Amino acid sequence: MKRFQHRRQLHVLVLMLLAGLGLAFRLVHLHVIRHEELTIKAAQSTQRQFLREPIRGEIRDIKGNLLAISRRTLKICADPTLLSNTNVQDRRPEVCRALSPLLQIDPAELYRQLELRPAYPLRTNDHGQIVPCQYVVLKRNFDPDLWPALTNAMHHLDFGFNLQELPRRHRRHFYNLRRFAIFSEDDQLREYPHHTLASQIVGYAGLDLDPARPVETILGKEGIELTLDHLLRGFPGWIITERDVRGREVVVHRKVDVAPQPGHNVVLTIDLGLQNILESELRQAMTAYAPTSVCGIIVRPRTGEILAMATLPSFDPNQPGASPPGHRRNRAVTEIAEPGSTFKPFALAAAIESRLAYLNERIFCENGSWWFAGKILRDHESYGILTVERIIAKSSNIGVAKIGIRLGPLLLHEFIRRFGFGDRTGIELPGEVRGIVHPADKWSRLSLSRIPIGQGIAVSPLQLVMAMSAIASEGQLMKPRLLDRVEDAQGRVIMKTSPEVVRQVVSPETARLVVQALKAVVSPEGTGAKAQLSYYKIAGKTGTAEKAGRGGYQEGKYFASFVGFFPADQPELCILVALDEPRKKDYYGGQTAGPVFHNVAERAARYLSLPPDLEPPPEIAATSRPTSTSSRH
Repeated sequence: MKRFQHRRQLHVLVLMLLAGLGLAFRLVHLHVIRHEELTIKAAQSTQRQFLREPIRGEIRDIKGNLLAISRRTLKICADPTLLSNTNVQDRRPEVCRALSPLLQIDPAELYRQLELRPAYPLRTNDHGQIVPCQYVVLKRNFDPDLWPALTNAMHHLDFGFNLQELPRRHRRHFYNLRRFAIFSEDDQLREYPHHTLASQIVGYAGLDLDPARPVETILGKEGIELTLDHLLRGFPGWIITERDVRGREVVVHRKVDVAPQPGHNVVLTIDLGLQNILESELRQAMTAYAPTSVCGIIVRPRTGEILAMATLPSFDPNQPGASPPGHRRNRAVTEIAEPGSTFKPFALAAAIESRLAYLNERIFCENGSWWFAGKILRDHESYGILTVERIIAKSSNIGVAKIGIRLGPLLLHEFIRRFGFGDRTGIELPGEVRGIVHPADKWSRLSLSRIPIGQGIAVSPLQLVMAMSAIASEGQLMKPRLLDRVEDAQGRVIMKTSPEVVRQVVSPETARLVVQALKAVVSPEGTGAKAQLSYYKIAGKTGTAEKAGRGGYQEGKYFASFVGFFPADQPELCILVALDEPRKKDYYGGQTAGPVFHNVAERAARYLSLPPDLEPPPEIAATSRPTSTSSRH
C-alpha cells in the first residue's frame, strides 16, 4: 500500500516537474524567442496611429492677391455598427431626424448612408479579419461652428423610453451611440476666390481617394496646383495613442503628437489686374468674331515674366466638373498650330544675322504669283518690287520665301531652333508641347519656300510670344517665368527665381533692324494698322494661317494672330493674341487679333502708367491725354 502511495506521489511530482518545465519553456519562447513579434502585435492591439493632413499652401499673384486658399473645415463621419445592432432596434430613424437639418442632407439619403450592409462597407482589421466598417463619411466641408449643435443633437437623442429600465449591456450601447456614432475629423476646402480668372494657370486641386494612401490627401490636378504640388502639399503629422476595445482614441494615454507642417505659399509673376484686362478683352473677341477659342499672353520681354495668360472658354476651379474637360486645358502651352505670317520676322532675323538680306534691299515679288518646286505661291495682293522692310510690312509670302531660300535648309533650321521652336520652354505648367520642327534633312525643296512663311511648322502660342520677346530684348531669348518666389507659412522667402537667359539668338544690331521692319507693319500702310496705339510706337506682326488637317489645308478655317511689343524701342510688354477659327467675314489676323491687341495694350499701358513715347495725332491730342490712373481689376 505504501509502495503504491509513493508511486502515485512520484507520478504527481514528475507531472508537476514536466508542467513546470513546459511552463518555463513557454515563458522563454514567448519572452525571448518571440519577444519582438509579440511586442509588435501587442502595440497593434493597444495603439493606433492617426495621420493628420497638413493645410495646403496658398497661391498668390505678384501683388499678393489670393488665387487659391485652403479653409479649415470638418468631415462628418459615422459608425454604422452603433446604429444597427442585433440586440437592439435600428436607431437610424431617430438619428436622421435629429441630424438631417444640420447636415442639410435629405433624411432618406442620410438613412441610406447609415445602412450597415452585409458586403459594403467592410474593412480589414489589424488581425486580417473582415469586419463591418466603422467609418462612413456623411458630409465634407462642414462648418466647424456648427459642430457643437451637432454633438448636442446627438447627446439629447430621444429614443422614446427610459434608458435606466434597460439591461446594463443595452444601456452601454445607447451611451456609445450618443457619444461615438457620429464623429468629426479635420478637413480642408480648397477655394478659388476669383473663380474663372487665371483658372487655367492656377488649375485646381481635388481629394485623392486612393485606398493605398494612409490619409485622404488634397492633390493638385491641373495647372500650378499640379506642377508645384510638392511645394503646396506640406507634410502630414501623426498621433499615436492608446485605444479602447472599440478602437477609439484614449486621449489621456496619447504617446506621440506630431503636428503637420503646412504647405508653402507660391507667389506667381501673374498680375491679376493685367489678367483681368486680358480676359475681359478676350471675352469681347469671342463675341465679336465667334472663334472656337481665343488665347492671349502678356510677357515682360527683358525678364521673361508671364504677367497674364488666358484661354477662352475657361472653367471655374471651384466646380471643375461643371465644364467640359477641354476648357481646363491651357492651350497657350498644350496646343500647336502653324504660325503663318507671324513666323516671317524670324526668317528675316536669320537672313540679316547671316548677312544674306538687308532692309533697303529690293526684291521682285513676282506680281503676286510665283511658281516654285512644282507649286504656285501667291500673295494676297500683286506686288512687284519691294524693299525687304516693305516685304515684312505688306507680309509678302513670295518676298519672304525668296529670303528663306538664300539661307538654305541647314542655316534656316539652326535659327529656327535657336529661337526656341521645337523645344519646350520649361514653364511651370503641365502638358507643354514641343511643337513640330522637322529635321532639315527631311525637308523637301518646297519646304524651303514654305517654312519661312510659317507653313510646314507648328508652334505653341507661348513659343511664339517668347521668340518675339527675344527680338524685343535685343536678341536674348529668355526662359518664361511664372513662379516668382516660394514662402513658408510665416511669410519667409525660401526660394526666389531670377531672369534666365536661354541664349543670344541674334546680335542686338540684327534685333534692332528687325524691330524697324516690325514697326512698319503697324504703320497705316502695313497689315497691322488696326493694332496702332495713339501714344506708343508698336512693333508687331500679323498672321493668318490656314489650318492643316487630314488631306491638306481645311478650307475656310484659319488661325488668326497678332504678336507685338511696345514701346517699340524700349519694350515693356510683349503681347500675343490668337483666334482659332474666327467665323465672321473678316478672319485676317490684322482685322481680328490686331484690334484685340490694341485694346489690351491700351488698357495695360494705362494700368501700368507707362510713359508715352509718341505724340498723338492732332485730332486725338485735342480730345484726350493718357492718364496715370491705374485700374487694379
